[in-house]
Amino acid sequence: MAWSGYQKFLASMMVVTGSINTLCTKWADKLEAKGSDGVVREFEHPFLQAAAMFLGEMLCLLTFKVIFRLVGGDQSLTRGDQNFNPFILMPAAMFDLIGTSIMYIGLTLTYASSFQMFRGSIIIFVAMLSMTFLDRTILKREWAGILNVIIGLIIVGATDAIFQSSGESKGRNSLITGDLLIIVAQVISACQMVYEEKYVAGLNIPPLQAVGWEGVFGFSVLSVLLVIFYWIPAPPHFGNNARGTVEDAIDGLVQISNNPVLLAAILGTIVSIAFFNFAGISVTKEMSATTRMVLDSIRTFVIWMVSLAVRWQDFHWPHLIGFAVLILGTAMYNGLVKIPPCRRNRPEHERVPESEVVNTAADRPGTEGQA
Repeated sequence: MAWSGYQKFLASMMVVTGSINTLCTKWADKLEAKGSDGVVREFEHPFLQAAAMFLGEMLCLLTFKVIFRLVGGDQSLTRGDQNFNPFILMPAAMFDLIGTSIMYIGLTLTYASSFQMFRGSIIIFVAMLSMTFLDRTILKREWAGILNVIIGLIIVGATDAIFQSSGESKGRNSLITGDLLIIVAQVISACQMVYEEKYVAGLNIPPLQAVGWEGVFGFSVLSVLLVIFYWIPAPPHFGNNARGTVEDAIDGLVQISNNPVLLAAILGTIVSIAFFNFAGISVTKEMSATTRMVLDSIRTFVIWMVSLAVRWQDFHWPHLIGFAVLILGTAMYNGLVKIPPCRRNRPEHERVPESEVVNTAADRPGTEGQA
């Protein structure tokens, strides 16, 4: 069935704003500005950038309130139960806070394209946790997809370890560390997804409102942590700020004020995450979670192409193979590539129809910081 003009608009918005979000975050990492000590250095403030991301999520709550006031609760983006305790979303917000912060640390150390590709590893951890805590049955084609994702990640990681782009100043060890941190972050994000499905999904909270409340909680807690991190010395290679601490938010804000281009990159992160969440939720509702997965793969390709075009990294042909295997694995997991499920040695009445098995990673209309 052909897409309507509105559906095409949503798909384009999701790809464009999702790509802008990652690219703006990496762009900010590469910009230099004078800090609070008068020294010009690159902008490396992952926790401050995570706070900017949560600020963007808070805009989703504002968007929800505006839409709700204009059209009421009968529209697809506002339909749901308003009688819920927002603090049920607090644990999800904390998972989001930890996962996003770790991811942004990893992004300062590795390529934007590798950052986006390694985020695909969340499928593995969601499947494992769903089996343990949600009593999910993983189908044959899902196992095949997971295997392909693992192979694709190994290829991408090995390429980052073997090759190094010209002009890359941080070295091979930093690239590997960044890739590993992104994988660790996906474990945390998978915990968030499983928690939300177990405790939040049944409450019928409008997704845009849920994202907004998670932004409120995440921004509030991270604001307190920024004060604490201001006084904690950072380990080697992780304290590139005026005080050499885990995070010097004052130094970061001074750098932003001293470089209008850096300010534009941060504003791009805030605005794009809000529009990306809106578009992602709308695509899931108007079309399907599988369509959202396909569009997310296109976003990864766009980020990679832009990174090559602006010479943030060099082209290495194994990356192409790894990306292709990752896409194949994701497609298998989400049912785009059909593999008959194995039903041998199971009585007919015990078989689980494939339509009843929930693919948590694909079906949840999550945020940029989550999936």
